Amino acid sequence: MATKTTQQARLHRHRRVRAKISGTAERPRLAVYRSNRGIFAQVIDDVAGRTIASASSLDGQVRGTKRSDAAAAVGKLVAERARDAGVGRVVFDRGGYLYHGRVKALADAARESGLEF
Repeated sequence: MATKTTQQARLHRHRRVRAKISGTAERPRLAVYRSNRGIFAQVIDDVAGRTIASASSLDGQVRGTKRSDAAAAVGKLVAERARDAGVGRVVFDRGGYLYHGRVKALADAARESGLEF
């Protein structure tokens, strides 16, 4: 068996998680993607195949902050946008990343801003 790169291992974990969770209209999926430079979050209805709300560290309100602070700001922003779209409950999809650091900061900020998961 060939060794996996870090990215391949993350994608494998992500596919395993995605086999078990899916977003619906009543409870869409809060998907997180993080890169070295930024962090991105989307609230997705998988049944209809559409994005309900999104936020990223590239948004004007978030730019120029430290990475962990930017993750918290993105969590707060995506929660506000989801609430404006009428979404209160979501399923959290950590995207194969460990629930630690920036991913945890985003999730905690989204919870504090009123999203339930």
